[in-house]
Order: sequence, then structure tokens, then C-alpha cells
Amino acid sequence: MSGETLPAQRRPSLLAPAILTVIGTLVLCALGAWQLERMTEKHDFIARLEAQAAGAPAAMPATATWATLDPAKLDLTRVAASGAFIDGPFASVRTTIASGGPGTRQLSGFGRWIFQGFRLADGGTILINRGFVPENRLGEIKPAAGPATVAGFLRAAEVRNAFTPNDLPAQREFYTRDPAAIAASLGLSGGPSFYLEAERQGDGLTPPAGVDPKELIDRIPDNHLQYALTWFGLALTLLGVFAAFVLQARKIPQAREIPQAHKAGDAVP
Repeated sequence: MSGETLPAQRRPSLLAPAILTVIGTLVLCALGAWQLERMTEKHDFIARLEAQAAGAPAAMPATATWATLDPAKLDLTRVAASGAFIDGPFASVRTTIASGGPGTRQLSGFGRWIFQGFRLADGGTILINRGFVPENRLGEIKPAAGPATVAGFLRAAEVRNAFTPNDLPAQREFYTRDPAAIAASLGLSGGPSFYLEAERQGDGLTPPAGVDPKELIDRIPDNHLQYALTWFGLALTLLGVFAAFVLQARKIPQAREIPQAHKAGDAVP
């Protein structure tokens, strides 16, 4: 008995999916490689900060050299500044300090950094961040006065973002550690584009509590390896999807024969 052949089913073209898969895989792998490069840069950056924060305090850079210094390269350099606190009010920067890990003793929660002008022995003026004060203890803090030697860390100005509230210079309240704006609110001029952050003294529970550089460095995000693995994983997933698509396309038959319909009067076996 003769039969007839169904029209061949057209297999989907693999050219366009193949091109898109290659392009997507290259882009995803490039993003993964870029994250690995960023991880290396971040580790070098952290190592530099750790080295600059360690050891005995260096001498405060001379006032005459401030205009030539790069605040970003100075960040977390440990120094000792000798001089005297400038009489007058202090300014504050609102912040939130996360609780420390198990076994740590530190002030945390909502509060403020306390900034005050400091006259150096060579005549220059710099802002000193005396440390963190919880909001409910702000009334306990008075301006520092008299001669002092402050050990701490040089810090670059903090950068604002789209979500940073507007500062209140008339009330000497700020939301970023911007030495130029803070100095202006205190009637000071001629200071550098960086400031001095006092290091923590004693038990760290007496406000204003200075900073511990290890805590600052530990808070620097370092997620580049996870990001890189995510991009590489997506590239593998894309290749897997394309392979499954190819296998499915190969299973589509080219043609199939079916029995011819019986005509009237044909003998039935």
C-alpha cells in the first residue's frame, strides 16, 4: 500500500542564536575579568591603607606643602599634630555607626562626628574630627581648649551622593565630612582639603570616641570575587541554554511518511 510524505519541518536557523551567544558570552566574561582586575586593585588599596595606618605617627605635613598634596594618597596616613585648639564652637556631622562584632567595645548607633579647628605650631589651621558621640549624649560635649598633641589619621573629604541631605551650615550641622564647608561654618579659612581624624584612646566608650583604623578598613566593601563568579556563571548558563537549543533543534524530523487513506471499495485485509 502506497503512502504520502508530510512536508519536511523546517529546522530553526542556528546562525543568529550562535552569534548572540558568542557576543553575550564575551561580554559576560569581560565583566568577570574586569571584576577580577578591580579585586586586585582593591586589595592593593587596602594594603596601602593598612601600611599607612600602621607604625609610629609621622610628622604632620608642613603647611607650605598642603597645596601640592594629594588627599586621596594621604588617606589614613598616621600623623601627630602639635598645636592648640581654636577657641569657639564645634561643628557636627550626622552619622550612624554599626555595632561591632562579638567582643568589641565601641560606641554605636545614631550620632555625630565632632569637628573643631586646630592651630598647628607652624601657624597652619586644620580641622580635627575629635570622634563620635551618640545623639543622646551630644549635650555632654564641650569645645576642646588649649595646647595639645593629637595623634590620628589624615582623611580625604567625603563625597556627597544623590541621597545626601542638604547641610545646615548656619547651625553647624552637616551630612558629609567636607572640610571646606565645615571650616567656613566655623569662620576658618586657609585650611587644607583634608582633615585629621583623631585615633581612638582608652576604652573607646567615652565620647567623643576617636577612630580605630582597623574598623574603618574592615568596612571597605570587597565583593569583587563574588561579582566575578556571578558573571562567569551567567556566561556558562548562556552557553548551556544555547547547547540545549541546538540539541532540541536536531531532534526535529525532516520528513515523515503516513499511510494513504483507503479508497471506497478497496479490499480490507
